[in-house]
Amino acid sequence: MDNNVSVGQINFDDGGLPLIGGPCVIESRDHSLKMAEAIYSITEKLDVPFIFKSSFDKANRSSAGSFRGPDMDEGLRILEDVKNEVDVPILTDVHLPSQCATVSEVADVLQIPAFLCRQTDLLVAAGETGKAINIKKGQFLAPGKMAYSAEKVTITGNNNILLTERGSSFGYGLVSDMTAITVMQKTGYPVIFDATHSAQVPGSKATTGGQRHMIPILAKAAVAAGCDGLFMEIHNNPAEAKSDAATQWPLDELKDLLKILINVHKAVK
Repeated sequence: MDNNVSVGQINFDDGGLPLIGGPCVIESRDHSLKMAEAIYSITEKLDVPFIFKSSFDKANRSSAGSFRGPDMDEGLRILEDVKNEVDVPILTDVHLPSQCATVSEVADVLQIPAFLCRQTDLLVAAGETGKAINIKKGQFLAPGKMAYSAEKVTITGNNNILLTERGSSFGYGLVSDMTAITVMQKTGYPVIFDATHSAQVPGSKATTGGQRHMIPILAKAAVAAGCDGLFMEIHNNPAEAKSDAATQWPLDELKDLLKILINVHKAVK
């Protein structure tokens, strides 16, 4: 890749397989801390670089009555506690240009949601923070077009960019085209594969469904295709998760899955 992208001590150009992971949404301070500690304990033993992910606001839920998370102020206080107490980098979503500067005071990576990957003002505001920016590819967008989303960040002088593949719309569902990883890598930026959102099954219900059993298959295929890192939403009790319950990966199955993915990665490299 042309750009050496780093997040804290994590370098996406050193041949490793970093994991961006955590609960979809912040459910409470205690839950966030317990999840971060548990995931870090697993990744540290496996020598997998780890960035904790959780959202303070799920602004694109299917139903207006769905749980969205704490407000930004409370959410950032919780994420700051995770960062300080567990000593891990933090990634969280931004939805509005006005959020970027405040969120950047805590987060090491600002994430642009897939539905907002072409929003110029948001991308520019995120880039101006100087923090790493993870742009998720819209389900509606051809992978090569992500070069233009990245360009909107680079005009601020910020080249610390990650691109994330998370499936493409096919009818009313999603498919994962693993050639998209190679296409997006031609932009010169590391490409992360989102193994959990790619298993979603959007439908007519008030909450999005999914095929959790497909997550290992998608993740193995993406690592074999040469992705530069993985994104996975992880929960200790997915059935009771307040967001994306159908596609969060069970915490107690994370270690075994990562071991498999590490072996695939070693074989590819």
